[in-house]
Amino acid sequence: MTTLTSVFAHRGCTEGCTENTLDAFAEARRRGADGVELDVRLTADGALAVHHDAEIPGLGPIAALGVAELPAHVPLLADALTASEGMVVNVEIKNAPQDPGWDASEAVAALTAAAIDEAGWTDRVIVSSFQPTTLRAVQVADGRLALGALLGWATDPAPALADAAEAGFRAVHPFVTTVTADLVEQAHAAGLAVNVWTVNSPDDLGAMVALGVDAVITDRIGDAVAAVRRTSTG
Repeated sequence: MTTLTSVFAHRGCTEGCTENTLDAFAEARRRGADGVELDVRLTADGALAVHHDAEIPGLGPIAALGVAELPAHVPLLADALTASEGMVVNVEIKNAPQDPGWDASEAVAALTAAAIDEAGWTDRVIVSSFQPTTLRAVQVADGRLALGALLGWATDPAPALADAAEAGFRAVHPFVTTVTADLVEQAHAAGLAVNVWTVNSPDDLGAMVALGVDAVITDRIGDAVAAVRRTSTG
């Protein structure tokens, strides 16, 4: 039996909601998403803020802010998980060398793993990152967690498949324009799920579902759900 492609809301539902907020995650569930993709960054006092960009306009880098200084709409990871009940959550850890406050020790990885465990979400989370060092640090902190290697839009993802499989990761997350039938076949043969970002156009949604990718990460939840339904009933 062919597994249906899952629909992950990119930063929650961004149609009528502010991205990466509790309202966005709850609305994603209401619209039929199977999961949400969100971003976490480490605050100055060791908390995990859910926010994509390294800086908050008018306030400065998240790495220099404490929890009490975060705007009301920026949640912490534990609260975001609670708001996402009933869905899978793709937690993307942001800690790149070019970011202000970059932490080479990867403390954010261990803290993220601990927060997921404490919330009881170990079996319902995929932890992803563009940084292999971050994923390896998560792996050391909690080997039970499913890990997904994010692949850049300017990179041929095929050579990364063997590395991901050898590292014990469970998924690769390629950019939509790099995905081919061969890539999906090779990834699946290596035991890797293929979770594609960011899939928004109707043509791309239809193509990814037809290729049998495991998940589409999208800003167009309704269109993606409809594309999956068409394939399942076609």
